[in-house]
Amino acid sequence: MSKVTVVGAGKYGSTTVQRIAESDIVDEVVMTDIVEGLPQGLALDMNQSRPVVGYRTLVTGTNDYADTAGSDVVVITAGLPRKPGMSRMDLLEVNAKIVREVTEQLMAQSPDAIFIVVTNPLDQMTTLTAEVAGLPRNRVMGQAGVLDSARFAHFISEKADIDILEVEAITLGSHGATMVPVPSQCRVGGKPLTEVFDEATIDELVERTRNGGAEIVGLLKTGSAYYAPSAAAASMVHAVVNDTGAVIPTCAWMTGEYGINDVYLGVPAKLGATGVTEIVELPLTAAEQAGLEEAAEAVKAKVEDLRAIGG
Repeated sequence: MSKVTVVGAGKYGSTTVQRIAESDIVDEVVMTDIVEGLPQGLALDMNQSRPVVGYRTLVTGTNDYADTAGSDVVVITAGLPRKPGMSRMDLLEVNAKIVREVTEQLMAQSPDAIFIVVTNPLDQMTTLTAEVAGLPRNRVMGQAGVLDSARFAHFISEKADIDILEVEAITLGSHGATMVPVPSQCRVGGKPLTEVFDEATIDELVERTRNGGAEIVGLLKTGSAYYAPSAAAASMVHAVVNDTGAVIPTCAWMTGEYGINDVYLGVPAKLGATGVTEIVELPLTAAEQAGLEEAAEAVKAKVEDLRAIGG
């Protein structure tokens, strides 16, 4: 019996549940939310799609954490989403309270689970989850790098007018202003990105990637992105549940890799049944390495802000 819990039945959470269920990699996906009836109604609707789509995974909607007991993986999407004009850091205090309470509830029911955090501000909420859970740091990770890398790939594909599946792109660092896109490791139709675009064009693509979430928030007016984010979270669940060892950009705990210690940061990591099994060190340019170090210091400073408010 394999089981995944997704906390939060908003658009991000419910779409993540749908993606995991339709991939048919676990027996049950539990979706929990504080709003009575919401997760139950969504679960009933999803379950009725099973004979049409052709999958067996059962979705359980609940307001009771007891129903999450024995989960192999938990995904935390609960929290206030961004609104136009808000930064991820504007969410810090309110979401810290939510994530702390959610983590305590989950640990009481599933102490052996792998935790994947997606609530913003991502780096700080991943840190908070790890500290509250008291788990080995490899069992707590954050989702950001998959999403940011996907956005970078899309913008590159659009600009180059090339098949999206011919683009390899990766971003490191923090989820936000100190995101570090890595042009030296990007390929377009097998060619290095630096051979396809000049420096100014690459800088434009990088800047749009950094602001990718805000661009969508601005267009939607209410709510934030959830199709690409849910695909990113589901891909991490797949790697853990199936113990694939896939290398995925992940907010992971640093223990000397890239010369960085004691901080959750976006880096390429192998994911498997025990969580983060290895951080992969890519050959970075001097500028990319400097950007990664800058991101690490920025995250550490923001973690101190979190502690200052009692998060």
